[in-house]
Amino acid sequence: MSLSPDLVAEAKDLGVNISQASERGLRQAISEARAARWLDENGAALDAYNDYVQKYGLPLADQRLF
Repeated sequence: MSLSPDLVAEAKDLGVNISQASERGLRQAISEARAARWLDENGAALDAYNDYVQKYGLPLADQRLF
């Protein structure tokens, strides 16, 4: 892994724990990549359901009490 020397120096000056910050950033990047993958894998199904609702309305909408 490589980090910008300027960023490392500034982090040290500010007392930032570089390992924790790196781990937090990596967790965020993983979360975003998982969300993007899920949307890519399931986007067609979501679009199809939205088209269905647009055309026919919500299932059981007539059973709603509000």
